[in-house]
Amino acid sequence: MPDSRSVHGWIPAAAALFAAGWGANQFAPLSVVYRTQERWPAVPVAAMFTTYLLGLLPGLLLGGPAARRAGRRRVVRSALALSAAASVVLAAAAVSQAAVYVSRLATGLAAGLVLTAGTAWLRELSAGADRPDAGAVRAAYATGGGFAAGALTAGSLAEWLPGPTVLPGLVHAAVVLLVLGATARVPGTTPSEPGAGWEPRVASLGRAVLAHPRFLWVVLPASPAVFGASTVAYVVLPPLVADRIPGYEPVFSGLVTALTFAVGLAVRPVADWLDHAHSARATLVSMVTVIAGLLVGACAAYGDSVVLVVVAAVLLGAGYGLTLASGLREIERLAPPASRPSTAFVHQGAAYSGFLTPLLLAVTAGAAPYPALLAGLAAGGLPCLMVTARFSRRNLPRG
Repeated sequence: MPDSRSVHGWIPAAAALFAAGWGANQFAPLSVVYRTQERWPAVPVAAMFTTYLLGLLPGLLLGGPAARRAGRRRVVRSALALSAAASVVLAAAAVSQAAVYVSRLATGLAAGLVLTAGTAWLRELSAGADRPDAGAVRAAYATGGGFAAGALTAGSLAEWLPGPTVLPGLVHAAVVLLVLGATARVPGTTPSEPGAGWEPRVASLGRAVLAHPRFLWVVLPASPAVFGASTVAYVVLPPLVADRIPGYEPVFSGLVTALTFAVGLAVRPVADWLDHAHSARATLVSMVTVIAGLLVGACAAYGDSVVLVVVAAVLLGAGYGLTLASGLREIERLAPPASRPSTAFVHQGAAYSGFLTPLLLAVTAGAAPYPALLAGLAAGGLPCLMVTARFSRRNLPRG
């Protein structure tokens, strides 16, 4: 019989990941409001978006150790409270750019803590499920669903209700309060303390995996495309066609963001089907998809086409989902279970470097038009594709 925790407890834990994803991505349509209604310059708005990364990476790094000491539930609930506070600050920051930076930093830190501790919590609460990977699958869908729902809700609220920069943050804070109530009685989990010599051995295993040629030449070259693809789709492209949809910019941005992540979730079975232990074909397909999406995005920017922005979002969303899933599959084959968290952290760090893409494009927009910059990104992906293709069937993991 399944453990009662897996039957009743995993849903609130999944809701915690959902709420964290919601808070992380509600800024996408709000950034359009700041650009079109508040008339804030492109570079500061892109920098606000990227500030999230400065909080996210420490959160990812600290989430595991904090959860081992204080327990999964306590860390997740504390981080959710921080996420709600960050949304309240965002709601109060309509005329203060400095407050938006503070909010984004706190949102990133909270998201990193929840993604690390919350995913581990959900896996442990799903231990009695029929599928051994049920916890990981539930975490992926909960987080991706939160990304999509946060952007779509914020875009809709900003479009049709008063206070476009205020109400979305307050709604997210209310959602977090509901989740905090739902998680209050969910069993907390704290892994047993490792024995002597365990942590050095795990660190040694992690270093061995990070130095593995397949990690260096197959996994890492594709990693920045994960969030590089998605952020181009929902941060860069919608404002470029804002003149074609006057008055509907926020909701269009929310729809494009939701579409990007919905497609990313939908292609997970395709990634599993493409995955092969003796080649990197799933990674190669994902990289080709991202390059194609960037080229379509360049055409959308050149032709000022709303339809092509949607097509690019579908391709880039598929590339995001395929690249993320294929990289994690490679890590599962390379790393023993004990060293997977440290290896996955390096992969996450490389993947989240893609969040710098909107800022990079905004800073360089004065030197070249966006169509040329997006085409240049696609061209920059070709050497990475060639490296991965060269090592696709080499340095295969034993067994």
